[in-house]
Amino acid sequence: MYSGWKIGALLACAACALGSLTTGAPWLETGLPGGLPLGNALAALGLCAIAGAAVTIASPGWVRLAAIASLVAAAAWLPVSIALAGNLALVFSGPRGDVWLAWSAGVAAFALFALALATLHRMVAACVRRLAGGAADAR
Repeated sequence: MYSGWKIGALLACAACALGSLTTGAPWLETGLPGGLPLGNALAALGLCAIAGAAVTIASPGWVRLAAIASLVAAAAWLPVSIALAGNLALVFSGPRGDVWLAWSAGVAAFALFALALATLHRMVAACVRRLAGGAADAR
């Protein structure tokens, strides 16, 4: 079974990350120890929070495996991005920028798809249980 507060906390974390990144808050450029900009860490945290919510919601089976795969991809987003850029600021030059953009879009889409799939799967399962229970009660 899943815990509603965990899902709520993960989605709130993702919403805060997305809100900060879309508004372009000035503190996003603040350097963390080691030189990583806070905005890059926040983007990774947001992706992981979305995928983590999918894992928390998902029922055991292939949907949970897909959600776990999206969490692995989200966790790999920052290291892969740093490797592609060759720097912590994620400043790109040449065709690597296109590869990074495709990688980032793919990871974000995968995380959102896993969240939607897990939610839909959980909702359908609840409806089936309710209908099956209602049919048993009518007998």
